[in-house]
Amino acid sequence: MKLPVNIFITAILILFLGLVTNGQENREKVLIKTPKGDIVVALYDETPKHTQNFIELAKSGYYDSLLFHRVISGFMIQGGDPASKNAKPGQVLGNSNPNYTIPPEFVDTLIHKRGALAAARKGDNINPKKESSGSQFYFVQGQKFEADNLRKMDEQRINQMYSNEITRFLRNPENDSLLQHYKRLTEAKNYDEARDFWEALKPKVAEKVEPFRLSNEQIEVYAHEGGAPHLDGGYTVFGEIISGFEVLDEIAGMSTDSNDRPEEDIWMIVEYIGRN
Repeated sequence: MKLPVNIFITAILILFLGLVTNGQENREKVLIKTPKGDIVVALYDETPKHTQNFIELAKSGYYDSLLFHRVISGFMIQGGDPASKNAKPGQVLGNSNPNYTIPPEFVDTLIHKRGALAAARKGDNINPKKESSGSQFYFVQGQKFEADNLRKMDEQRINQMYSNEITRFLRNPENDSLLQHYKRLTEAKNYDEARDFWEALKPKVAEKVEPFRLSNEQIEVYAHEGGAPHLDGGYTVFGEIISGFEVLDEIAGMSTDSNDRPEEDIWMIVEYIGRN
């Protein structure tokens, strides 16, 4: 007997989610206390630098009394700025960090699904290596996506990554002759040749792009759970919420000022739980 398509997809999703969450009892965990309730987070062994850094900061009390200083409903809540401790009302936050960064740890199986914990960082223009902030992090609230639209978004994201790297490649003085040739093609409106020339440059930058492509199973997660897929491959995901999603939603829905800072201060106390 054949199962209806919708039942089959649901069964596959349940199986996949079971595989994703399997073994959470064996992962490192932290408890984040807030005035809105508690959040329990499982940290990933697949991202050891980020996980160990977060644990060390939690043990030292670094995060205690810091604020969730940036909140965008339907997207994420962000905290970990050391300048947020005792910050004055209306003070602009988000620019302070420890005096170190963490090399990225991108893992294809770890995505920005709803509840994901990821490291904040400075933008590509001043941080081309995509190194993470030593302390700032965010939880994804996100939104749900239609599977077909998500596939188109994924392709657009990858094309943009190639475009950025090819632009950097052509701006290298050693490649000026290639840049001038491309300019001549576009100025002469030889758009087909210009497109072919651009495509031919992709293999030259492929090692730097290393595009992250969503699997069908991950697309189903974004369609059913939601998240922020446009961040995949650009920011390190190193944990996920296992308890306290209602706290995430309540904080994400708070009123904010023009800088996305909650009008009511939302402090945090972060405690290391261990593996249990």
